[in-house]
Amino acid sequence: MGKTWVMKEFGKQSFEQTAYINFENNKRIKGIFENDFDIDRIIALLSAECKISIKSSNTLIVFDEIQEVPNALSALKYFYENASEYAIICAGSLLGIAIHNGTSFPVGKVDFMNLYPMTFKEFLLATNEKPLVDIMDSMNQDSIRAMKSKITERLKEYFFVGGMPEAVKTFVEENDFNVVREVQKNLLNYYQQDFSKHAPVNQIPRLNMVWNSIPRQLSKENRKFVYGMLRSGARAKDFEIAIQWLKDCGLIHLVHLVSKPGYPLKSYEELDSFKIYLHDIGLLCALGDIDIQSIVDGNKFFTEFKGAITEQYVLQELKASYDFPVYYYATPNSSGEIDFISQIKNKIVPIEVKASENLQAKSLKAFHQKYQNEISVRTSLSDYRKDDWLINIPLYEIGLMLNNLW
Repeated sequence: MGKTWVMKEFGKQSFEQTAYINFENNKRIKGIFENDFDIDRIIALLSAECKISIKSSNTLIVFDEIQEVPNALSALKYFYENASEYAIICAGSLLGIAIHNGTSFPVGKVDFMNLYPMTFKEFLLATNEKPLVDIMDSMNQDSIRAMKSKITERLKEYFFVGGMPEAVKTFVEENDFNVVREVQKNLLNYYQQDFSKHAPVNQIPRLNMVWNSIPRQLSKENRKFVYGMLRSGARAKDFEIAIQWLKDCGLIHLVHLVSKPGYPLKSYEELDSFKIYLHDIGLLCALGDIDIQSIVDGNKFFTEFKGAITEQYVLQELKASYDFPVYYYATPNSSGEIDFISQIKNKIVPIEVKASENLQAKSLKAFHQKYQNEISVRTSLSDYRKDDWLINIPLYEIGLMLNNLW
């Protein structure tokens, strides 16, 4: 996700100097944390290693790949309690951090920041389309409609490229979708190598089976995760740990069913029923071998996987742009499934995702008639429109407009 760049850039902009330590490619550093957690000793040795005088008044300390030295993770507690004047930022593999049994994690001593793939808006900024972003930010629907065709073309590019920084950088520099796909395939291979590096041996085949099944799971009309698609006779208890690992390391999103659209939604969560999406739309396309020709083939790209790629995009925008809990809703023996349902400013808001310019909203209408919710959202390629209870938000604005419904 570009964690290393973000940390170094933050240090460059906000501090006089940065003490950067990468625990993965500097094994000598491990010894600094082996004997005790005396902060003065640790600072002196880190200063010698970085060849700078680390001072709390002007230095950002960066611990990168901290999962490689569990004692460094434990040391954060002592920095917090005994030397809180030092500014420390860390990054590492969530999967790697999660497996160090016996490591004293500094609970309550650190603040967390989740990094997500670049949003569509960030993609536009990275591809030198700031004037388009300014128009979208203005919320002037007449201006947005005038630029709709160009925005939609950029959106199709984003669907293929996704938001992984290396893929976006490659697209900007090479303007070649084939080269972008090579980068994405390399990233997918890296993740599977990471499974082998961190996961218990008995979980590796299961991690790979879950990971590789996601495009097939999403290609179904009913996208509920089905264990039987992994292998004949597969049961939940055989794969629960693998799914939890993928979730904990940030590679997948689990969207659980709610039995009732009541407040809070968490109270009605069905833990056994869920859909799985990847963390990045470009990697989903690569994992599913979505053909590059789809980019130029009209609006076909929005309907690939029976519209699941569009759902992936909307979920990704919701996760990165807002702090809303996201679920889905369905009634037994009913085709009236609501793709996503969320809490926005203490209100329950159903969100229906439509590929292309489909204007039907049968599921939302039935939902509204039953529950009389104040606002329902349909997102599609159609223009912005607001009726009494239904708001149509263009796909390319879903990451910008939900906070402005009330």
